[in-house]
Amino acid sequence: MEEKLYCVYILTSNSHTVLYIGVTNNLLSRVIQHREGAIEGFTKKYNVSKLVYWEGFGDIDYAISREKQLKGWRRQKKIDLIEIMNPN
Repeated sequence: MEEKLYCVYILTSNSHTVLYIGVTNNLLSRVIQHREGAIEGFTKKYNVSKLVYWEGFGDIDYAISREKQLKGWRRQKKIDLIEIMNPN
């Protein structure tokens, strides 16, 4: 049986003014959906489509818990986390 990977991810706009945090079981497909504007709502409205950070988990409950934790952080703490993994 193949183990699923659940990803918590952070997207930003080209101007880096907006951060979006989500969770998915198919990161590549989800990022493509965001880039194509296929998902109605916040990311489409603010053109949030640039992947800047992700983490993988083998358990959906851990992924959702981490997503909630990151959403509760102040903006600067999120930016610091992104810069550790993705300094550019």
